[in-house]
Amino acid sequence: MTFWPLFIRLLPHRPGQALAALYWHVTRRRVRARNRLRLASADLPFVYPLWIAKSERIPQQIEQFRKTIDAWSWRPRFAILIHAHAEVRREQVERSIESIQAQVYPDWTIVDATTASVADAIASCDAEYIVPVRAGDLLSEAALFRFAEALQSNPGAAVCYGDEDVLDERGRRSDPWFKPRWNTEMFLAQDYLSRATAIATPVALCAAKRSGPDMDAVILNAVLASRDDAIAHVPNVISHVDRRFPDTPLAKRLEIISQQIGSNGASCRAGPFGTVKVDWPLPDCRPLVSIIVPTKDKVELLRPCIESLLRLTDYPRFEILVLDNASTKKATANYFREIETDPRVRVVPYPGPYNFSAINNYAARKALGSFLCLLNNDTEVVAPAWLTEMMRYAVRSEVGAVGAKLLYEDGTIQHAGVVIGIGGAAGHAHRFLPSDQPGYFRQAHISQYVSAVTAACLLIDKKKYMAVGGLDEECLAVAFNDVDFCLKLQCAGFRNVYVPHAVLLHHESKSRGKDSSPENVQRYRRELAVLQNRWGTDSYDDPLHNPNLERSVESFVIRL
Repeated sequence: MTFWPLFIRLLPHRPGQALAALYWHVTRRRVRARNRLRLASADLPFVYPLWIAKSERIPQQIEQFRKTIDAWSWRPRFAILIHAHAEVRREQVERSIESIQAQVYPDWTIVDATTASVADAIASCDAEYIVPVRAGDLLSEAALFRFAEALQSNPGAAVCYGDEDVLDERGRRSDPWFKPRWNTEMFLAQDYLSRATAIATPVALCAAKRSGPDMDAVILNAVLASRDDAIAHVPNVISHVDRRFPDTPLAKRLEIISQQIGSNGASCRAGPFGTVKVDWPLPDCRPLVSIIVPTKDKVELLRPCIESLLRLTDYPRFEILVLDNASTKKATANYFREIETDPRVRVVPYPGPYNFSAINNYAARKALGSFLCLLNNDTEVVAPAWLTEMMRYAVRSEVGAVGAKLLYEDGTIQHAGVVIGIGGAAGHAHRFLPSDQPGYFRQAHISQYVSAVTAACLLIDKKKYMAVGGLDEECLAVAFNDVDFCLKLQCAGFRNVYVPHAVLLHHESKSRGKDSSPENVQRYRRELAVLQNRWGTDSYDDPLHNPNLERSVESFVIRL
């Protein structure tokens, strides 16, 4: 949407923010002006109807949908299985049936499982896929078409799932959940599939035999039994959810997940905002972690960093390597002598020019630990379990880099994982979200696979660090070396993880300055060009970021 229509809609709701955006617009900083408008209007009620009118246009496309269906050589048949958690009213069932009868796609049948055994209902289905629909929820008119369309290019998919929104009693749609591509860790933390899913019938039947009468248990078991590459995301609104009727109780979901992960030695408990926190096991003999902290003077930053590490960290085996990058002040030398009296601390000289990548690579070779934690000198530990929580993931064979939740001093989020492609490069997901608010579907507060994490606090197995060549000290001395490093790990077959239960403060860029300052801007532009040319970040399709979300800002807002 262009500037003026959005400005006019925003003005009566938030005049101050609208006029601030107008200032940037008239001073010819048009990108900043547009982004200010989008952020200011993101949660206002007119935005989603605008998106629906622009993006869906189902009535205008019905004839084209039918021509597309006629051209397919395979038309999968769906059994829509209506189920309920508690006592169900007939009006709920009828609402769901009406939405099924309005489907564009013709090859379906309805199975009422509200009063029958779920396993028996699935066994009776004469269809390739079942679509569980909770009584009261509605399928969008094109839901089955979108599933069938996705299956044309994924004929062996065990599970397909789509996006969803909320329908009120007056039929108004709101709160769209534009979901990421398949992410096992995120699914363990919260159910983002059950209300908009199609499951291959043999997979569902096998899961039903293990799950008892609960449909959500069937769905969870079916999903977790499927290979990651057999789960397909459909980036279209599939289901309109009736929120008057409750989701699966958290206690029930904890029970189901506990049964699934218990054989791996893991356990789970309630997490923030109604989520599930999984505690993956640690080795009985805790590996030594080398915490690498580069610095040049700045004792006022380094002191709270080191003291918080030594005083608060509950992980039992770590060493701290302070990399002294040519400090000159007497107070710094005095402080180095003070902290070296602690046997857990070593000060290692690095006399060359500032090169963040080279400093960390040098420290990695000097480190005694089998795990490396890159840590900025402008950070402070908040949660004593920060390193323990990160190590729960770092010790897993499939995991590459592990990142923490970093907060600004005002308690808002500075880092909750990195999304590739934001602003043509990379951005920190959920930046500026108050840490005591759930934000976009609680995603800032749950462990999940991400494309990258910041090296301001990054933990990794030393062997994996060395296997991909460490940080790029030749081309990415300061900026984007962490993004590049994480993408190298991803290409090598590892999964990078964001762990929100590891919490630190980050006084961002106080020690090295901002990339936008005049003395740094040329170097920054060179490094940005390296990232874009190497990884195509100006058009990168990050799996964490739904195509219906805005790519120009770090908040998760609807793309208009």
